[in-house]
Amino acid sequence: MKNIKEYSLEELKQELIALGEKPYRAEQIFTWLYQEKVKSFEEMTNLSLALREKLEQNYTMCNFQILKKQESSDGTKKYLFDVLDGNAIETVLMQYHHGKTICVSSQIGCKMGCKFCASTGIAFVRNLTAGEIVEQVLAVEQDIGEHISNIVFMGIGEPFDNYDNVMKAIRIINHPKGLNIGARHISVSTSGIVPRIFDFAEEELQCTLSISLHATSNEKRSAMMPVNQAYPLEELMEACRNYIAKTNKRISFEYALAKDNNDNLEDAKQLVHLLKGMLCHVNLIPINKIENGKFVKSSNENIIRFRDFLNEHGIVATIRRELGSDIDAACGQLRRKNLQN
Repeated sequence: MKNIKEYSLEELKQELIALGEKPYRAEQIFTWLYQEKVKSFEEMTNLSLALREKLEQNYTMCNFQILKKQESSDGTKKYLFDVLDGNAIETVLMQYHHGKTICVSSQIGCKMGCKFCASTGIAFVRNLTAGEIVEQVLAVEQDIGEHISNIVFMGIGEPFDNYDNVMKAIRIINHPKGLNIGARHISVSTSGIVPRIFDFAEEELQCTLSISLHATSNEKRSAMMPVNQAYPLEELMEACRNYIAKTNKRISFEYALAKDNNDNLEDAKQLVHLLKGMLCHVNLIPINKIENGKFVKSSNENIIRFRDFLNEHGIVATIRRELGSDIDAACGQLRRKNLQN
């Protein structure tokens, strides 16, 4: 049976018609799923008993089970969810002054092999479906009893390697009768899959695009991020400029600072040159130590000096607040786990 959360509202209307029901029932079901956040068809009390039985016979609800929940000293929560097929994924809830942000995973494992990420070296299993992506948000909201205000696609996996499911999940999350989270409150991060950046520019979504950059030369970036061998910086920058021209939206460039690697003044100068004239923002990330990782966090003095140089030369840069590192929930620290971990 298929997960009922896999369907857009229009698709669900067609499903209801096929069941011999009126299409407006789909809107009622959407309300129950995403606004009332029920966990069973039985709870959909304004549907007839006959319809609830049809739904029970034809669809599942895909309610994730929380296998483990950890809370950081800064209030960050990391969830280990059973995705109901013998695998588990991690999802992180962060508290900011502007509200609660959830970092969702898009794949079980990751193919990208970035050298500073805990997912490196762990076998890729499969893409998450749109319903499984949405379920992460629902499961966290059900657990805390509060509304999530912001979503970042920066968990396990490369969102643009699971493009269709991620786009569908965004539309369900954004839909007024879905989770009703504004597109401007949704950020999608990519390591630089160039063809999908061109595709994303055509989606007419108001989401924020984040690019994991982390280096200013092909040699250095390829050493950190193997994806650069397929899509070198010249192609990546062309795709980014096209995105800005098409959407008139600012790109956020993620730049993780590693000691004695990409954090010196010459790197800052090259970054200014690379991004000059672009509508963008640079998010500087103190790199997080991972098991068997060779990169070490840059000093606070270097990070501040790097930020100040960018700002002084016309590139808006901020330092990301570090959250959840004491429970391995910070940037780059999430990893796929199975039920035995």
